[in-house]
Amino acid sequence: MAVGTSRVDVRFRDPLGRAHQVPWLEAAQDVVFEEGPAVQAFPVRYGRRVAPGWWWSSAGGQLVAYGSGAMRTQLMLLDRDPAVVALACRPVELVWRESSGGVVAHAPQLMARLKNGSGLLVDCVGRSGPSARLAGRARVVTAAAEAVGWSYRLAEPPDAVLVANVRWLAGYRHPRHAAGSWMPALVAAFGSPRPAVEAVRELGDPIAVWPAVFHALWSGVLSVRLGEPLHERVIISVARQETEAA
Repeated sequence: MAVGTSRVDVRFRDPLGRAHQVPWLEAAQDVVFEEGPAVQAFPVRYGRRVAPGWWWSSAGGQLVAYGSGAMRTQLMLLDRDPAVVALACRPVELVWRESSGGVVAHAPQLMARLKNGSGLLVDCVGRSGPSARLAGRARVVTAAAEAVGWSYRLAEPPDAVLVANVRWLAGYRHPRHAAGSWMPALVAAFGSPRPAVEAVRELGDPIAVWPAVFHALWSGVLSVRLGEPLHERVIISVARQETEAA
């Protein structure tokens, strides 16, 4: 049974940790959810390879707490998206009453604030897709998100090669690797697509140049096929030219 978006509330905590519950249609327009802590704690589950931790976001310039390896991977991928300006994990919990009278509460695992001011809510699912329970909740969350100009996504595990490549580039996401003086030289060196190592050797000391190349690939100044393993002779080009060609 469909749930009207006017009947959906949102629970969140403000930057001081105080809990609130207000109508979703009102709060989504005014509240900066990503500035508050998670509405639910991230428990430590013994025996798991990945425990709760912190991700430094280059998009927002702040630490983001995550609760699982799947959340960390999606945070990493969203952090590289040029449309994203801030990230948070479980900053909101949507609450609604079903036709049967039961109350349902669901906290999407991630939220991204986009440049246009809207938001993206994300839940991580396995390769087999969402459970029947999550699929039912997803319909309500999707409608609630669309009602305020947001979007909602069920994110399956991404390609392993893509994840490995982005994880490597993420190691150079901090601005200290930007080496601004290198950028004009990098754009000139990769003005035509060419093997990475050839341009790096031309530009100077590889120890100094490689971090700048990786940061430029992370930030989108340069472009590379991330669906294929990275290596020193991978073909790199200026991202602008890739966009124009497309």
